[in-house]
Amino acid sequence: MTSLPLIPVDPDARARRAAMPPRHLADLDLAGRRALVAELGEPAFRAKQVSTHYFGRLVRDPRQMTDLPAATRGTFAEHLLPTLLTPVRELACDDGATRKALWRLHDGSLVESVLMGYPDRVTVCISSQAGCGMACPFCATGQAGLTRNLSTAEIVDQAVYLAGVAASGAVAGSPPRLSHVVFMGMGEPLANYSRVVAAIRRLVAPAPEGLGLSQRHITVSTVGLVPAIRRLASEDLSVTLALSLHAPDDDLRDELVPVNQRWKVAEVLDAAWDYAARTGRRVSIEYAMIKNVNDQPWRADLLGRLLAGKLAHVNLIPLNPTPGSRWDASPKPVEREFVRRLRDAGVSTTVRDTRGREIDGACGQLAAAEDRDTDRAGETA
Repeated sequence: MTSLPLIPVDPDARARRAAMPPRHLADLDLAGRRALVAELGEPAFRAKQVSTHYFGRLVRDPRQMTDLPAATRGTFAEHLLPTLLTPVRELACDDGATRKALWRLHDGSLVESVLMGYPDRVTVCISSQAGCGMACPFCATGQAGLTRNLSTAEIVDQAVYLAGVAASGAVAGSPPRLSHVVFMGMGEPLANYSRVVAAIRRLVAPAPEGLGLSQRHITVSTVGLVPAIRRLASEDLSVTLALSLHAPDDDLRDELVPVNQRWKVAEVLDAAWDYAARTGRRVSIEYAMIKNVNDQPWRADLLGRLLAGKLAHVNLIPLNPTPGSRWDASPKPVEREFVRRLRDAGVSTTVRDTRGREIDGACGQLAAAEDRDTDRAGETA
């Protein structure tokens, strides 16, 4: 078996993994919050009160929870609502309908999340890891390597913050309520399995335990970690599985998605079809269109044969090139021919709406730019 390539890792990664953030309300279910509040010497009903502020009213700062005693707010800020995400940059484009946030975590790690407003919904794309260890060469995050997994609360807090942005009316022409969450930001969600599943349960639990989103409006992306896909199928969750395939043949996918050297296309798809059968949810096949790499007509035909008759939908993604990358997006005529061949094979296919190109829209680009700026500042200091 071909060995996986070495994955670049931050030299301080081990220390950062050991220094997970402080415990936060979103790390706990409602019963756990009640127990913690009791440990702090406060009445148990305060747990529901604070949870209603955070998940129901989208208030993340205890100082704004004016129905709590003033002395209690400081205690809860320390033990229930510590600051997890410190904003570094917030950028907007598409007439304000796309908003990207770059966060610095307690240990200096950088993560990104994106809000996308549409006439009928508001979607947020959140990160599950700082960096990524999957080493896909066309991905900005994969080029940076893995720093650490995010905590459950660090994942959830991204969604709560952006839900608050939507509720403020800042996204004109879109509903004021967050409705969809996609785990397609930085990191491989299923490589941080337990915390991601816990985050999903917070997102879908009714307020005040969680955000009260529909399970069917949650999408979890993966490059194809087969054991984790099969485990997710047993969780009694109705979330959508998005499989980042990017090539229908093992020769090319070994290069584009190095984990394919461990689990080949046939095995990954078999796990995806099992997931679809157990949950009744259509699998989304993510396919980045890369010029002269994976966009040949014969690959469209092969993909069509693999997916025909399956509970699947292809989401073609015009590649958002990263600075200095040798990879580029497929020309539109090539993209249209690819779509035609898939549809002729009976496979439902759409092309993803391109958002955020002028604000470093591809995940990892903004964090990489911040790291470059920090390095340059250090060199000139």
